[in-house]
Amino acid sequence: MVLPKGQNPVAVAIAQALVAGFDKHYRVFRATSREAKVRFESGDWIGQQRAVRDRIAFYDQRVREAAGRLHAEFGAEFLDENTWAQAKLLYIGLLTNHKQPELAETFFSSVFCRVMDRTYFHNEFIFFRPAVSTEYIESDPPAYRTYYPLRHGWRATLQRICADFGWRRPWADLERDIGYLIAAARASFGGEQRAEPNCQILVLASAFYRNKAAYICGKLINGDREYPFVVPVLHDSGGSLFIDTLLLDPFDIGRVFSLNRAYFMVDMEVPSAYVHFLRTLMPGKSRAELYTMLGLGKQGKTMFYRELAHHLRHSDDEFIIAPGVRGLVMVVFTLPSFPYVFKVIRDEILPPKETDRETVKSKYLLVKQHDRVGRMADTHEFSKVALPKTRFSAPLLDELRRACPSILEENDVEVVIDHLYIERRMVPLNIFLDRAADDRIERVIRDYGDAIRELAYANIFPGDMLMKNFGVTRLGRVVFYDYDEIEYLTNCNFRRIPEAPNPELEMSGEVWYPVARNDVFPEEFGAFLLTDPRVRAAFMAHHADLLTPEFWQTTQARLRGGYVEDFYPYPQAIRFCRLTPTLVPVP
Repeated sequence: MVLPKGQNPVAVAIAQALVAGFDKHYRVFRATSREAKVRFESGDWIGQQRAVRDRIAFYDQRVREAAGRLHAEFGAEFLDENTWAQAKLLYIGLLTNHKQPELAETFFSSVFCRVMDRTYFHNEFIFFRPAVSTEYIESDPPAYRTYYPLRHGWRATLQRICADFGWRRPWADLERDIGYLIAAARASFGGEQRAEPNCQILVLASAFYRNKAAYICGKLINGDREYPFVVPVLHDSGGSLFIDTLLLDPFDIGRVFSLNRAYFMVDMEVPSAYVHFLRTLMPGKSRAELYTMLGLGKQGKTMFYRELAHHLRHSDDEFIIAPGVRGLVMVVFTLPSFPYVFKVIRDEILPPKETDRETVKSKYLLVKQHDRVGRMADTHEFSKVALPKTRFSAPLLDELRRACPSILEENDVEVVIDHLYIERRMVPLNIFLDRAADDRIERVIRDYGDAIRELAYANIFPGDMLMKNFGVTRLGRVVFYDYDEIEYLTNCNFRRIPEAPNPELEMSGEVWYPVARNDVFPEEFGAFLLTDPRVRAAFMAHHADLLTPEFWQTTQARLRGGYVEDFYPYPQAIRFCRLTPTLVPVP
C-alpha cells in the first residue's frame, strides 16, 4: 500500500494485520462448515457433533492470535488512540469489496476490546454501528439457485433441485419422495392454486447440516405471493437418502431454526446474503438470531447488543428482578419491555449449592458446545456490559451490590457488569403451573417429561430438575435453563435405593447406604418433583419410567455404544413415513 502523506504506518500495519487475521478465521470456519457435507454423506454423526463444538472456539483463537501479533510486532506503539482511530478508517477502506464485511468489522472490535481499556469502547474506535453495507454483495456461485417449474415440469424441477446438492449417496426412492412432496404441497395450497407466469423456486445453494439431517431451504414465488419451505433429508437404515417431510408452516420452520438447538453448518461465501434470504422465510426472526443460528455467534452478539442499545434509547421502563423463585447461584433481572433475562453469578453461591463461579461458567460453556435438542436455552455471554444507571430499579441495584459486588462497577451514569449471560425470557414452569387449568397441566407436564427424556438421549442430565429450572417458551415448549448442576449422563451412576436392613432405619428418614458424588437415585425424583396430585397424575401417565434406574442405565448403554439419537425439530405426525398420500401424475 502506498501511504498518503502524513499517514501513520503503524495504523496501516494494524489494519492489514487485522484483515489478514479475520480472513484466516473465516477460511477455517468455512472449511469446517463445508466439510459438513462430507460428514453427512459418510454418516459421521459423532464427527458432526465434534465439528460443531470445535468450531465455536475458532473465533476466540483467531482474536487471541491477532492481539498477540500486534503485541509482538508493535509493542506499546499500537496502544495509541490516534493510531487506532486511523487504523479503523483504513480498515473500512480494505473492506470495500470484502465478502464478509460485517463479520470483519466485528473481528476488529473484538481485537480492540481485548487490548484496550473499556473507556474507549465507542464508535470512534470500534464498530458500534456498521460502516460497510452488506446489501447486494455478489457471491460466486450465487447464494441461491432459481428454478422454473413451468419450463421443465414440477417433477423434473424437484429432481434437479435434489441433484444440484451433489450428495454422494444414493436415494432410496427419489421418485416416491417427490410424489410425497407434490402431494403435501397440493394438500397445503389447495387444488385450485394456479401457476402464474413468474412461478419460480428459489433455493439456497448450500444445504443446512445439523445432527443427522441436511435441510434444503427455499421459497416458491407465484404471482405476488411467496411460500417459504424447508425440506429435511435423512439417511434410512441402509444409508440411502430420503426426504422426511415438507415444512410449509411458519411455526414449524421457526422451530427448525430455534436457538434452543445446535447451530447449523452451512457453506457461505456471503453470509449476509443467507441471512437476508432467511429473513424472507422467517420475518419474525431477528438478524442477530439468524447469524447465531448459522454458527456466527460473535456477529449475533454484536447485532443483539445493537438491538438492546436501540431498545434502551426508545423505551423508559426499568430493569427489575425477574419474577420467580430467587436463585441460589444467579441474580436474574429483566427489562419488562425487552424479551430477555440477564443472569449474573453471585460472588458467594448459597448453600446447599456446592459450586463456584468458574464451575458455573464451565457448565454454560458445555451447553453452548452441546446439541441442545430444542430443550436447552441458548445464551449470549458478555463481558464488561455498560447499562444506564437510571434504568435500574432500586431493589435490583441493591441486590446486585449485595450479591455480586466483585463484578460490579458504578459511576454517576453507568452500571458496568463484568460478566453476565443473556437469554430469551420464558415463563418459569412452576409459575405456569400455578396459573394453568387442568387440561394445560396435562399437556405441559407431558412436555416436561419429554424434555427430560430428550436431554437424556443427548447425554445430558439436568441435575436439578425442579420446575423452577424449566421454562415455557412463546411457542408452549418446555425448555431447561438452569445449568449449574448439569452433567453428562454418562458421568452419572444411576442406582436403585437398597433395601433397609431393618424397619427402624427405613422409617427414620436417614440415609442407610453410602452415596458417592455422582450417584443418582431416580426413585427419589417423585418426592420433590411430583408433590401436586395433578402434576403427579400427568407425569405418571406418560413418564413413569423416568423414576426407574433402568431407563437411565439403558440410555447410558446406548450412548456409550456410540449411538446418536434422531431428533426431529418438527411434529412426528407430518413425517412422510406416517402418511400414505395418493400420488397424482404431474407434468
